[in-house]
Amino acid sequence: MPKSKVRKKSVYTAPASDRRTPVKVRGGGPSHPLYIAVMLGVMVIGLAWLVVNYIAGQDIPFMADLGNWNFAIGFALMIGGLLMTMRWR
Repeated sequence: MPKSKVRKKSVYTAPASDRRTPVKVRGGGPSHPLYIAVMLGVMVIGLAWLVVNYIAGQDIPFMADLGNWNFAIGFALMIGGLLMTMRWR
């Protein structure tokens, strides 16, 4: 059986470092305390909405009219607060 030919590899050259210019990233400071309060408040209100729905949802007229939409409202509030955590520094 014939032996396969050996291929020569080209020599690796690193890209020139002078092509890239450094970019300054503006460092953001810590989040405002009001932002943190609103973030936590929205999550707690969403949780409270679901708890009240389970405990006394049938006794509260507007919650009884909403039916299963109460779950969407409660979870939307909690997810809204969770999404706010991504901007929290």
